[in-house]
Amino acid sequence: MVNLSYDIEIEIFESDGICKYHKAGEKFNYPQDNGKICPWLLDSMNSMIRVLLYGGTLPWTYNDTPYEKNIDPNGITTEFVRCTEPTARIIAKIT
Repeated sequence: MVNLSYDIEIEIFESDGICKYHKAGEKFNYPQDNGKICPWLLDSMNSMIRVLLYGGTLPWTYNDTPYEKNIDPNGITTEFVRCTEPTARIIAKIT
């Protein structure tokens, strides 16, 4: 069973302006706002969300980049995911 005591927030961290569904700065709560998130993006984030829901972390940190992560097993952890939709550049930050 999933520990739903973890709050998952998704923020559109970057957008190239081509995506017709999302703009930088938009925020969503998972799973409450799933219907507001493009299926391409939601599918791209699925694995990362599952890891965070179970209290896990992923080891890469992207040091010295705009995507540098916070990894705190006892607090807030972030992950960045690029949408797989081939014509738009969307990067989501999952917290």
